[in-house]
Amino acid sequence: MATVSPSVSAKSPKRFFRCSKVRSTPALHRLEKRGWLAAEWGESEKGRQAKFYKLSAKGRRQLASEESNWKRLAGAVVNILQTVE
Repeated sequence: MATVSPSVSAKSPKRFFRCSKVRSTPALHRLEKRGWLAAEWGESEKGRQAKFYKLSAKGRRQLASEESNWKRLAGAVVNILQTVE
């Protein structure tokens, strides 16, 4: 298994972002193709060639939209659960 990034893994509880390279690479390529990620080649901590990704401006806008949708959905679930109690 490869981690998304040592800094992301260090900040996430219980290694939430741990995923295999086989699963993450196609997802990263799709996000890059949509313009949500910017990528560049560089040297990894181990001295190997690696592709580094970061959110693009379009990706930040999409993230804000998704976060808004998630908050609305989570709020609706909380409301439903409160009526059941």
